[in-house]
Amino acid sequence: MLSDVRLDLPVRAALPAVVAALRTTGAGVLVAPPGTGKTTLAPLAVAEQVDGRVVIAQPRRVAARAAARRMADLLGERVGDRIGYAVRGDRRVGARTRVEVVTTGLLVRRLLRDPDLPGTGAVLLDECHERHLDADLALAFAVEARGALRPDLWLLAMSATPEADRFAALLGGSDEPAPIVRADAALHPVTRIWAPPPRPVPAPGAGPVDRALLNHVAATVRRALREHDGDVLVFLPGAGEIAAVAGRLTDVRDTVDLLPLHGRQRSADQDAALRPRPAPPDAVSAARRRVVLATSVAESSLTVPGVRMVVDAGLARVPRLDLARGLGALVTVPVSRAAATQRAGRAGREAPGYVYRCWSEATHERLPAQPGPEIETADLTGFALDLAAWGQPDGAGLALPDPPPVAAMAVARDTLATLGAIDSTGRITGRGRTIAAVGAHPRLARALLDGAGRVGADRAAEVVAMLAEDTVTGPADDLAAVWRRLRAGTDATATARWRAEVRRLRALLDTDPTAAGTSTGAGHRLPDDLAAGLLVGLAHPERLARVRRPGGSSYLMTGGTAGELAPGSGLAGAEWLAVAVADRSPGAPAARIRLAAALDEATAREAAGPLLRTDREIGWSGTDVVAREVVRLGAIELVERALSRPDPAEVGAALLTGLRRTGLGLLEWTPAARALRERLAFCRHALGEDWPDVGDDALLDAAPVWLAPELATARRRADLARTDVAAALRRLLPWAQAARLDEVAPERLTVPSGSRIRIDYSDPAAPVLPVKLQETFGWQDAPRIAGGRVPVLLHLLSPAGRPVAVTADLASFWRVGYPQVRAELRGRYPRHPWPEDPTTAVPTRRASPRRR
Repeated sequence: MLSDVRLDLPVRAALPAVVAALRTTGAGVLVAPPGTGKTTLAPLAVAEQVDGRVVIAQPRRVAARAAARRMADLLGERVGDRIGYAVRGDRRVGARTRVEVVTTGLLVRRLLRDPDLPGTGAVLLDECHERHLDADLALAFAVEARGALRPDLWLLAMSATPEADRFAALLGGSDEPAPIVRADAALHPVTRIWAPPPRPVPAPGAGPVDRALLNHVAATVRRALREHDGDVLVFLPGAGEIAAVAGRLTDVRDTVDLLPLHGRQRSADQDAALRPRPAPPDAVSAARRRVVLATSVAESSLTVPGVRMVVDAGLARVPRLDLARGLGALVTVPVSRAAATQRAGRAGREAPGYVYRCWSEATHERLPAQPGPEIETADLTGFALDLAAWGQPDGAGLALPDPPPVAAMAVARDTLATLGAIDSTGRITGRGRTIAAVGAHPRLARALLDGAGRVGADRAAEVVAMLAEDTVTGPADDLAAVWRRLRAGTDATATARWRAEVRRLRALLDTDPTAAGTSTGAGHRLPDDLAAGLLVGLAHPERLARVRRPGGSSYLMTGGTAGELAPGSGLAGAEWLAVAVADRSPGAPAARIRLAAALDEATAREAAGPLLRTDREIGWSGTDVVAREVVRLGAIELVERALSRPDPAEVGAALLTGLRRTGLGLLEWTPAARALRERLAFCRHALGEDWPDVGDDALLDAAPVWLAPELATARRRADLARTDVAAALRRLLPWAQAARLDEVAPERLTVPSGSRIRIDYSDPAAPVLPVKLQETFGWQDAPRIAGGRVPVLLHLLSPAGRPVAVTADLASFWRVGYPQVRAELRGRYPRHPWPEDPTTAVPTRRASPRRR
């Protein structure tokens, strides 16, 4: 077949070495830069050497179709003759087809269905360096199929990056790496022009790209058109940004054709961007220039004819999964340096060109060298199901370029187990094989299969097709409204792709009698809005959400994640939502709800039946015991009823929790209780650790002992607050210590006047007896407690009750301090006795009567 092609591209010289390597070892790696012809010439060269069909796998549908068309053109044939293609929902092959271009996802499905690949002589994996999940699986499965079933199968990995050693090792197996053949580049030079925005723009993320950057990209396109001849290829992260920049370039439409190029388009529209520029109608007229606004689909495997300039916004859209919240989304990230080089090369395919990079040279040096493999950040649910279907649930022993992350795989397996797709050992079930056969994300496949019998096969296929084909464009977040627009054909491009996927899914349901269902029950009578909500809920039961406040825009999802509608959303105030798409920026308090359907509680209960549970709860709520029965849908409380006869033991445990959280202040500490606690603290300090510890932590730890009767009978906080704390504290004392307490730590002491005065034990190291000086006459020494171990600190008071001396050595005070106190106070208090020798004087607590 290659002999039928006269086109001489740089890779042609390397093809004999590629064929020789495949003939010798059956596997190889071809490294060839973009534009050298590997995608179109290598399959033709291999087809001349094998008996079976050559299958070449591309990561994108648009690239698969374009590659097939290019090879067919080189042979002077129509697609479907010797060159064909197959993508999801579209296949053009015939009996004479020798080369078939497929997507990597479709190749994975074929390998799972029949690993022997009957009728296939060679498999070529193009752009394997891009490291999409399907590409990794296609490589791993093809290597194992070749080793175990088809040693005659030729296997060639093709890459634009020089980092080919990893793929050579995977293809070669345990013996030695597969041969690597390198093709020299003969690309035209591309001049780099650094064109950063005049002012910094916010970093990209889950939300829309900043308007200022889109304005700058449009301005840079105008600059490129002014400064150089030829067509312009503009790289933007998504279809929304393409539409936004196209809207900003309306001023050049009179002289320039604006052509979008992205994966959401109809194939005819994609073809229009990839065809050469039309010739002018006459010799005098100039051909209209073109501005092709493309996503990363144009980075590799595609040649956009006539392009001499590239304007690169420097952004890419990649999948990310928030493992903690189960939110998968496409986020916008800066491109890698390798991707920027690939994009720039588009300008040098046919002649010298220019690349306008909308960032600075300093920023470029900080970009990652290579794009990260999708396996590191993406939702691995479908990946894990494919591994289980292959018979290797954990991927062990497969030729995967990188092992899947443990945490992401654990989440994926949990999801599959919930769907009934795998068993307890991780092996695929019969239901799992049915789910895998749908060719959509396992969650969407579950919604299709289980929802068809509830809302009807047609409506199930329509809603799932919307979500699977990502046909929702624009700012709308109401899924039901988008559904109505698709039915009405408002967006012809989106409608065509959607209807093609609906037909595919509907046909699948017709072949699975367990899925389509013929029930005419309540589900079939649901209005479209509720039917859409039910299907989304079946796919994502953890994203069913109820509004936090009536009429508001904040929601709580059944999975526990907070969600927020965009300002002005028409869904605001809906009591329940089934959230199809949501993402959460780092540091944001809530996930942003991007696409949802309104529904009611009954439909939410039906969609998320396994999440519905009834709990009996007895616990501490923060202020008191709560004893209730709660009906929940995941994290959402639906119904709450008070328990009339809660278990006393559980109530006691809740009160104990409240006591430990709130502290001992939850109890009513009377003066008697405080005094007893202080006496016990003194005993432990003075007599040792045999006495109970009555510090806060110790009392809280021992609460089940000394508060046992109260905890057994109390029903609420107020009951516990009525506890006789002094009586409860005495439960800490063994009988022997209780008998000695009044002896070693008396509550009161009798002084010489006969008064019984309370001792202040607030400082366990120095108990204090506040007493009027005249009542101590006759005392030779200060009293001692704790079995004579600790002297009492006397606070000697004036007749007015003010301290005049503090001493624990009373004999010394009588000799030294008293004379001075007597001299100072006898004139002030003449009615009170001030004897010269207080040790022999009669103590008194009364003043002398006034003389009349």
